[in-house]
Amino acid sequence: MNKTILINKDNPIKQKYLEQLDLIEVKDVINENIFVDKETYNKYLELKEYLEQKNIIIGLTSGYRTIKHQQELLEEYKEKYGEEYANKIVAPPTTSEHHTSLALDIALQVDGKWILEEQDDYKYDYIFKEIHKYLHLFGFILRYPENKEEITKYPYEPWHIRYVGEFVSKIIYERNLTLEEYHSSFGTVLFINKEKDMTSFDVVNKISKLFGIKRVGHTGTLDPLATGVLIVAVGQATKVVELLTSTYKEYIAEVKLGIKTDTLDITGKVLDTKEVPSNIKLTETLNSFKKTYLQEVPIYSAVKVHGKKLYEYARNNQEVELPKKEVTIKEIELLSSKEDTFTFKTLVSKGCYIRSLINDIGNSLNTYATMTKLIRTKQGIVSIEETNTLEDLDNKNITLHNIEDVLDIKVVEVNDFLENKIRCGHRLDNTFSIEDKVIFKNKNNQLLGIYQVKGEHLKVWKNFI
Repeated sequence: MNKTILINKDNPIKQKYLEQLDLIEVKDVINENIFVDKETYNKYLELKEYLEQKNIIIGLTSGYRTIKHQQELLEEYKEKYGEEYANKIVAPPTTSEHHTSLALDIALQVDGKWILEEQDDYKYDYIFKEIHKYLHLFGFILRYPENKEEITKYPYEPWHIRYVGEFVSKIIYERNLTLEEYHSSFGTVLFINKEKDMTSFDVVNKISKLFGIKRVGHTGTLDPLATGVLIVAVGQATKVVELLTSTYKEYIAEVKLGIKTDTLDITGKVLDTKEVPSNIKLTETLNSFKKTYLQEVPIYSAVKVHGKKLYEYARNNQEVELPKKEVTIKEIELLSSKEDTFTFKTLVSKGCYIRSLINDIGNSLNTYATMTKLIRTKQGIVSIEETNTLEDLDNKNITLHNIEDVLDIKVVEVNDFLENKIRCGHRLDNTFSIEDKVIFKNKNNQLLGIYQVKGEHLKVWKNFI
């Protein structure tokens, strides 16, 4: 179940989600049976116990609602309060948070009595506000906060809480977001140390599930054999992936001489062997590759030729002319060598395949060369020492990097007048002496967009609002 699912008037619940519900039956404050998601209820009990230690007593008044129940509730409110008021505070069927089984309405007990009327709840708003401080500790958020009515489309409801899990609730609480804003405007960048035998997509999928966000992408594929720095963009940060991929990457590679495989690494099928010449000049040969040249793309890669990925040609034993791409080897250094193996460090441009580089080195040495190990130690300004491990990810103990902090672009805070112009996508006078790009933020530290120079003006390059 996706605990961060967004259900509102624009996003009705789907039957497929309803079929996955894990409901348990519990009692509300008036001893009637209601249904709640099992995990949500267990976390609610933890919250309830915590609040009791602070002399705050809460109970449940509502949990899961069927679509039929929501329809009946809407009709009841229309009859009791009028259609205009009912439509303002009661969600139409299929668009209620309560269909998720993750939303709870809570009541306060004051002087031994349950406060059950909504108008009376507001009298004790100071107690609710105390409760709101602790919701994120147990994975809950205040679903309809004050001063966010234009975003949520509902008035402030101090009693309506929603379970999203502790990882996401902490983000939403600390950044003062609604669930709508979390899905539409939240963005962050992660530095991950990818493990061996995992694909880059495996890591992306793992992160997507943790954040409950579909828009997740990496900034440079690492083969299952390879480990090291994998920069992953989440949410709005996916808009700047191209800036993160354009940087140089540093690798440490281990090589075995004398064998050739179909994948150009040790995981592939051995195609041929060749004697390794004695007294090979490794250092001299490596130094000769400090240049820009046309590198042949390996057939086991995702590069497309005639609309088809190269590895598909390989798996189908089909002939294909391998494309060549211009790459730059900025730095290359021999670290160690022993008999038919050696290790080197290199700094290369975007699009460089280390497997192909090693294959080219082997050809220059008049033998074969196959990659046996690869570590990406740096990408742009991010080094492997700054990364989080997958264990950190499992423990939800990872560092979230702001978009502006990972880009080498000037950041400018703008006033309300300029913010309105940016929100409307207007071009701006270049009064900031920008030479290429600039990141604009408002006084609340919200990213508005990235503008770039066009003639004497600044025009929108990426919009974050």
